[in-house]
Amino acid sequence: MKRRVSTQHESLPEIVDTPSSDPDDLLDAAEAATDQSVAVDLLQRLRDRDWRFFERTVRSLLTAMGYGTEGTKLRATTSGDGGIDGVINRDALGLDRIYIQAKRFRETAVDSDTVRTFLGSLDTQKAGSGVFFTTSRYTRDAEVAADRSSKSVVLIDGERLASLMIRYRIGTQVRRTVEIVEVDEDFFE
Repeated sequence: MKRRVSTQHESLPEIVDTPSSDPDDLLDAAEAATDQSVAVDLLQRLRDRDWRFFERTVRSLLTAMGYGTEGTKLRATTSGDGGIDGVINRDALGLDRIYIQAKRFRETAVDSDTVRTFLGSLDTQKAGSGVFFTTSRYTRDAEVAADRSSKSVVLIDGERLASLMIRYRIGTQVRRTVEIVEVDEDFFE
């Protein structure tokens, strides 16, 4: 990359070679590093708060992602929820519903028994689809249990949850915007 260095005697800056990458590559790397740091912080904060806060966060995320549109909202269930933490309409008419489970774990991975319990809860609700969120991760057996189910179940682990929160601006805000200019070739044609 070439860097501009101003000198006192010239009206235009001098171009000096510096050993670095393309500015776009540098910005991409900085964005990725920032996102990684924010993701770690988001997950820690979710783990430090109570389970109700975590469930509200999941509901906010799903709403930001476009579920519950046209005036429908994700409704929370109460304690003794039978393994279902919320229900959201997939479509505006409420013809198809998605059932939600949210487990706020610090280090423990969600195991296959916990996923099977959620699948059983879907059966009792006569539900065809569900999303299981965790701040942790899933064991391989848990992933296999979800994959082998006749239900359409998506498992969202902590890493993916944090990524979605960053993407949909849940618990995050834009600190800085950078504009990179280039010559407009059309202008000179």
